[in-house]
Parts: sequence; structure tokens; C-alpha cells
Amino acid sequence: MKILLLEDNERLCRIVKSALEKEGYTVDVFMDGEEALEVLNHGYHCFILDINVPSLDGISILETLRIYHKDIPAIIMSSNHELEKIQASYEIGCDDYLKKPFFIYELVQKVKKLCHKPTTQSIPLKGGFSYDYVHHLLFNAEHEEIRLAKKEILFLDLFIKDPHRVVSFSELEEYVWEGEDTSVLNMRALVKRLRRKLPDGAIEIIKEVGYTLGYEGLR
Repeated sequence: MKILLLEDNERLCRIVKSALEKEGYTVDVFMDGEEALEVLNHGYHCFILDINVPSLDGISILETLRIYHKDIPAIIMSSNHELEKIQASYEIGCDDYLKKPFFIYELVQKVKKLCHKPTTQSIPLKGGFSYDYVHHLLFNAEHEEIRLAKKEILFLDLFIKDPHRVVSFSELEEYVWEGEDTSVLNMRALVKRLRRKLPDGAIEIIKEVGYTLGYEGLR
């Protein structure tokens, strides 16, 4: 899972990034609010935002985030202990608030709770297929490995957080193409290649919205 960390303290960034990466998360660090604002749609599963950072503060980032992504977890952290700031953060839509200084363990546990990381590394798909999200491996019903290209892996990783989710075309572009411009034809070509490797109905298109992935036992 992919996390955006906005914090202008370099030492704290290194510590948080290292702790979360040990738990299997991918962490992108930003020290400037304006830079973080530009990548809000890059397929993140969680946001950790400091209030007092250069250019644009964390609360302003949270306001923009909640316009487009109402359900993605966001944690606000700050050395500001004023009740008004804490109240404002919750009213705008943060899921948790950490007062500095804090224990890194506490932050890691909050991320784990909010991100709902799967308890098993193997996710059952339709037709007896399964996907190992830790090692990024796809297996058929006979447990034979099916080779995946990088973009095919990124596509499947997008659905790990919530098997019921619909991935929008814009999110697909930002996450799988890692922010590079692409075309609808390229997206369709990727889905077509993946469908050849997966059982019928494993990838469904939601007209004018995006794609959903069929899990075993789900309709």
C-alpha cells in the first residue's frame, strides 16, 4: 500500500518512512505542501500530514483531499496542541490526530488500523486464481505462477485495500503509469492483456467510471 507523508522535519521523515517500510508500506515523502498537493491523485491509500509545512499547510491539503477523496484515511500530526486546530482537523475530515512528540509505534498502529491491510498475503480471485500481494505473484487454480509485467502488478495492487472498490480511469493512470500521461487505448490494452491471464469476469468495467476486480465469493 502506498502512503503520502507530508513533513518538513528531515529526521522525522526518515524515521517514519523506515518504520512504515518495515511493515511493507511504500512511502513517498514531501516537505512542501504545494508539491504534495500536485500528487494527491497518485493512487495513495493513506495520507499523513503535518500542519506546519512550507507553501501550503496540512489542513489546507486535507480540505482539498476531502473534495476528491472522502474515504481515504488521513492522519494529521502537529506540535500545535490548540483545541481549535484539533477541532478544525476533525471537522474537515481527518481520521486521527497525533500530537508531537509521539511514539513511532503509535503512528504505525494507527496506519495499520486505518488502512485495513489484508491479514493474509494471498487474495482469492475468481476461478480458483489467487494473488500474493506481498510478493506480487499471480497463481492459477493449479497454483501455477502466471508471469506479470510491472504495470499488470500495479493494476492488481490497486485493488488490495478494498475488494469492492471501483478504480477510476484517472486513478489507474496516476498509479499504474506513475503520473505519466497515457491514453485510453493504452489502458484498454493493459486490461486486455490481463484478461488473457485471468479467468472470465475477473476484471469488469463500470461504464464511464472505471474497473472492478472480481474476488472469489463476491458478485
